[in-house]
Amino acid sequence: MHTQPNSIGRYPYRTIFVPFPLVAFTFALVTDILYWQTSVLMWQNFSAWLLLGGLVFGALAILAGLGDVLRANARHYRPGWAETIGFAVILILGLVNSFVHAGDGWTAVVPGGLILSALTFIAIIATLWLAAVSPLSQEWRILHD
Repeated sequence: MHTQPNSIGRYPYRTIFVPFPLVAFTFALVTDILYWQTSVLMWQNFSAWLLLGGLVFGALAILAGLGDVLRANARHYRPGWAETIGFAVILILGLVNSFVHAGDGWTAVVPGGLILSALTFIAIIATLWLAAVSPLSQEWRILHD
């Protein structure tokens, strides 16, 4: 592993917060499926809290990303437009899904919340694929392998 002397100063801060919403929204899909299959209200509450947590960490990722834009050292590691739009779509779907889950009981999850959770998961997979094939990702692998 070869690290450059100033590589720590260039590390983008947004990468600390970006994984949290992706995991929280994925687990929201899992708890939505569990609520759909069992009708246990606890799973709906878990989904609502997971969506809220994902949105909070998504907001922190946006703030950290804005800080990265202002840091001259981290500008090289900015995500591409496709990734940025993908992350924005994920957060918008998560926000709309959170509003849908704010309703009462079964109708808050089935079918609207469940469909939104599935669409969010598909957007997560597509965005991660875009990030994995981006030239920046390839460069990062070459520098740090």
